[in-house]
Amino acid sequence: MRRDDRDEPFDDLFREIERMMNEMMNGADANVDFASSSDVDSGFGMDTHVDIHETDDEIRVVADLPGVEKDNIELECDGKTLTISAASEHRQYDERVSLPQRVNEHTASATYNNGVLEVVFDLAEQSSGISLE
Repeated sequence: MRRDDRDEPFDDLFREIERMMNEMMNGADANVDFASSSDVDSGFGMDTHVDIHETDDEIRVVADLPGVEKDNIELECDGKTLTISAASEHRQYDERVSLPQRVNEHTASATYNNGVLEVVFDLAEQSSGISLE
């Protein structure tokens, strides 16, 4: 490892990890390029986690959004998918979360506290049978 001409102190480490990953995945067919992935600035990163909890009455989505201010979060739901858009000083988060069941998006409530977003939905009414006369 040479120290005289490096821009980043971890370049050699990342190159070695990249080489080992490529070797592990059998060479050129599955090259991993860590340098290009570090330029990506959108989407949930490795520091973000989304959980979905389902009960008989509701669906609860919990997402970690570190460093995001409450005013910089936008939520949309079409009954099947929850879209979370949030911005911090260093990154833009955009995530579509597929919900396990149809929900009534008009009953949604959301809280945000200490970097944790929690959105609760009531389940949508089940379709009723249609009688044919």
